Amino acid sequence: MDVLLRGGRVIDTSQGGEQKAFDAQADVLVVDGRVAEIGRGLAAPSGARVVDVTDSLVCAGLVDLHTHLREPGQEYKEDIATGSEAAVAGGFTTVCCMPNTNPINDTRAVTRLIVDRAREVGGVRVRPIGAVSQGLRGEELAEFGEMRDAGIVAVSDDGRPVMDAGLMRRALEYARTFGIPVVQHAEDLHLSSDWVMNEGITSTRAGLRGQPAQAESVMVARDIELVELTGARYHVAHVSAGRSVAMVRDAKARGLPVTVEVTPHHFALTDESCLHYDTDTKVSPPLRADADRQAILEALADGAIDCIATDHAPHSDVEKDIEFDIAACGMLGLETAVPITLELVRDGVISLVRAVDLLTAGPCRVFDLGEGVGALRPGVVADIAVIDLGKSWTVDRDKMRSRSRNTPFHGRNVIGAAQLTIVGGKPVYDPEEKLA
Repeated sequence: MDVLLRGGRVIDTSQGGEQKAFDAQADVLVVDGRVAEIGRGLAAPSGARVVDVTDSLVCAGLVDLHTHLREPGQEYKEDIATGSEAAVAGGFTTVCCMPNTNPINDTRAVTRLIVDRAREVGGVRVRPIGAVSQGLRGEELAEFGEMRDAGIVAVSDDGRPVMDAGLMRRALEYARTFGIPVVQHAEDLHLSSDWVMNEGITSTRAGLRGQPAQAESVMVARDIELVELTGARYHVAHVSAGRSVAMVRDAKARGLPVTVEVTPHHFALTDESCLHYDTDTKVSPPLRADADRQAILEALADGAIDCIATDHAPHSDVEKDIEFDIAACGMLGLETAVPITLELVRDGVISLVRAVDLLTAGPCRVFDLGEGVGALRPGVVADIAVIDLGKSWTVDRDKMRSRSRNTPFHGRNVIGAAQLTIVGGKPVYDPEEKLA
């Protein structure tokens, strides 16, 4: 299907970041699954579908470096099909799925299963992340090379930190030989045992056990020392503490290959959200104090944070509709990332160009996801998100495409939503049937 998207605000940051971004009202012509031309007043080829996208944002399909698809083994929470539906409804065309499945993605066979299943489902492009250690036990390294050959783009024991400094060193050195980053769930377990929320005044008021922000920053400090020793690529997952951000900023200034992501819930919410004992606000790392949130907003604005990732973590009512102390950590993120990020634009924290970079080219500078991913320019594969910047809607957990319903944003009035998502030139999300 050939498509001409006419009159949208086209933004692409893939050729030099925010400073050298393409940002103009233009048409985008897609021919044979690739972007053929971008410019004003383009003529539609014979048989092409023409879609008026005036007043909408047209950008590369969004890229999420941190998604939990739960398949294999936990399909009652989510599977690759329902996770893909949630992703494309949020404007995402590429998602990187974490390895804490059942069985763990620590072998070529499990990686291959995920890749094959994603290809069978179609829609969003799924790029697996392999485990750092066998069984996520933090004792012996998994076989990075075999998983890399099968399709992983990074390694992580996400959900669990790599506590052993010696093992982390070896992981960094081993990952470097394959050109992949190590993604760390930064948490010192000796500082964070039995926590259920952030430690501070709010946890005292709530009567809940807290985790100090230093549980994260201590681990980040250790790992940056190991990066300096090994020279390997290191990525901090779902950063939540202001001190962690400061250390990453310093590491970047010293030229170390350190990158960092932040989730929408960590820049939109604080630990005060937990005062209502809503288990959908229980996440790992926990929602922090407002001072940490402000530090994250500053880092989003000044470039210290590389990308926004959802940490989409579906859980069923069995894990969430219980006491706060024993509820599972995690919340949905794929379908609400765009409007929550656009709140930063309307508040003047970041520009729209910066927001696009954080959700498209930014993630691709962190992981090597292939030529043209996160890009919207002539010649690349046509993975495109068309976002209605003015669409006002109310988040409703019962209308989520995900199999689970655990969102703390239920009932929140938001503005901005994907209106058309295209993967490889084909519409995979088209609720208004613009290309029907």
